[in-house]
Amino acid sequence: MIIAFKALAFAALLLGPASAWALEPETQAAKDEGLRLYNAHLRSQAPPYLEVAAEAGDVDAMYYLGEIHRLRHMGMTREALEWYRRAAEHGEPYAMLRLHQGGACRLGDVCPKGGDDWRQAALEATLPQAEAGDTEAMYTLFSIYSTLEEREQSYHWLETAAEAGNPEAQYRLGARIHNDYGDYPDEAQRQEAAEAWLRRAAEQGHAPAMNRLSALLSQRERHEEAWEWRIGASEGGHQGSRINLGWCYLNPEERGDICVEGQDVVKGWAILHAVSEETDSRTAKNVMDRSHDLLTDEQREQAEVLAEEWLAKEPPLSQFPPRFGY
Repeated sequence: MIIAFKALAFAALLLGPASAWALEPETQAAKDEGLRLYNAHLRSQAPPYLEVAAEAGDVDAMYYLGEIHRLRHMGMTREALEWYRRAAEHGEPYAMLRLHQGGACRLGDVCPKGGDDWRQAALEATLPQAEAGDTEAMYTLFSIYSTLEEREQSYHWLETAAEAGNPEAQYRLGARIHNDYGDYPDEAQRQEAAEAWLRRAAEQGHAPAMNRLSALLSQRERHEEAWEWRIGASEGGHQGSRINLGWCYLNPEERGDICVEGQDVVKGWAILHAVSEETDSRTAKNVMDRSHDLLTDEQREQAEVLAEEWLAKEPPLSQFPPRFGY
C-alpha cells in the first residue's frame, strides 16, 4: 500500500536520467555487481550493492531498486515509491512512468512540479532530447506514448529510433514484426522484415537480437548461420544462448536440430556447470541431471576445471530484462 507523502515540487525534474558524475571505483564495482545480480534474475541479492551506488547519487541504481521492491511485492510499496521518487527527481522518465502506474500522485500525493500527471512529466523531460537527436530518448518515447495510449505516436518513435540506429529499438521492432506487428503480404515477407531489423541490431553486438535472430534463422532452417549467431549471443553474455550452446555440446540428440557442431560432453558439461555456478540456473542444472550418465567421473572432473575459463568470461551472463518491462 502506498504511504501518503506531501506533494513534491521537483526542481531537478528536467535533469538527464543518467548520473551527472562518475562514481568512485568501489561504488562503481558495487553498482556493477548489483546490476549483474539483477540481470541474472538474482534480484533478492542485489539491493545491498545497488544501495551503495544509489546513496552516492547514481540514478540507475535508484531506479532498479524501485524495480526490485515493486517486483518482489507485485506492486507499489513504500520502498519502491521512495526509490522511484528519487530517480524521478533526477529526470529518470521510466521512474516517472512507474509513479504514474502506481498512482503515486492520486493515492500518495507524490506529484510532479506544476501538475498531476507523471506521464506528461516524462514526456516533457524526454521529447526535447529526442528532437535533438538522442536515440535513447527516441526509444524511451515509445514507452511514454504507449503509456499515454497514443499508439501511432508510440510506434512512430520506435521506428524513428530504429532508423536512427538505436539497437534496442531495432531489436524491439524486429521482434514486434515477427510477432505480427505491421501489414505484410505473406509470412515470408514478414520474416524477412523481422530478420532485417534483428540483423541490424545484432551487427551492433546486441546480444538479445543475436539470440532472436538465431531463433528466426533456425525457424527458416538456416541452421549454420543460426549457430554462428547463437555463439555470438553467448559471447555477448546472453544466458539462454549460453545454455543452448552447452546443451548442444552435451546432449545434441535431446536438444534437437538447432545443434550444428559435434558432441563434446566435456565442453558441454563445463559450459552448463559454469552457468549454474554463475546464475543458479534451474534449466542448466536440469539438463546436467538428465545427462549425468553421459560422462565418466574423470570427464566431469575435466569439465569442472574447464568451467573456470567460462566463469571468467566477460561480460557476465544476463537474461537482459528490459529496462521498462512488466
